[in-house]
Amino acid sequence: MITIGCHVSIAGSLAQAVSRAKERTCTTFQIFTSNPRGWKTKPLTEEDAAAFRLAVAESGIAPVVAHMPYLPNPATPRADVREKTVAAIEGEVERCRMLGIPYLVTHLGSSLGSDAAAARERAITAIGRGADASEGEVMILLENTAGTKNSIGTTFEEIAALMEGVGRQGPVGVCFDTCHAFAAGCDLRTAEATDAVVKHLDAVIGLSRLKVIHLNDTISELDGRRDRHEHIGLGRIGVEGIRSVVTHPALHDLPFICETPVDDRRDDYGNIACVRKIAGE
Repeated sequence: MITIGCHVSIAGSLAQAVSRAKERTCTTFQIFTSNPRGWKTKPLTEEDAAAFRLAVAESGIAPVVAHMPYLPNPATPRADVREKTVAAIEGEVERCRMLGIPYLVTHLGSSLGSDAAAARERAITAIGRGADASEGEVMILLENTAGTKNSIGTTFEEIAALMEGVGRQGPVGVCFDTCHAFAAGCDLRTAEATDAVVKHLDAVIGLSRLKVIHLNDTISELDGRRDRHEHIGLGRIGVEGIRSVVTHPALHDLPFICETPVDDRRDDYGNIACVRKIAGE
């Protein structure tokens, strides 16, 4: 059985996110631990953390994955944003420690048109501060990007270089997003194409560092450099492509998180059910 889930809301309380995950038949799930669209976060109390941990333990769902908010930019050349970004990463790591969440996914940010090499060094420093703060309890996962203008972390080679730099402060892993990868030029439409991508990832980064897969179809054409998620099987990757990912021997046992739309065509429950059907379950 594959481990499949989606991103769920924490509206009301963090513990309610577990109930929402169960309603959607998740066997893994992802959350923002705080407001994803602002810099200010409501302090996490020991009571809230204990309630969340208990709800997760009773649900049997694992692993739980957290995602960094939208505003932090590890690669930014702006000193004020860089300072707030470092504080946000360190803060999210601490919240994950309190909540017992083992993985924190982060985007690598944008250079905003500045020198790419300098932007990578800034990202290494910012994420490295978070890795140091984790004290081995939370692994930060670097997420591949869709190759949009000025984005950092599009290729496996660039991610490997960032991992090497950050790794001086603590262990880091990878979250592989299928939508982003396809938009950046990784063909995932057939078993043969996906196997080639997996072998490339293994050669450059190492499959042991791959911890989570964001399983998303995409509106973007191959190498279209557009970060546009689509319902499972309804985009350019398609049913056969999704099947090639979830049934690949090197990927099958990893947690899959859907970050797909919710609209009149399909909801989270429908996309999770679709993945299970595609996987032959």
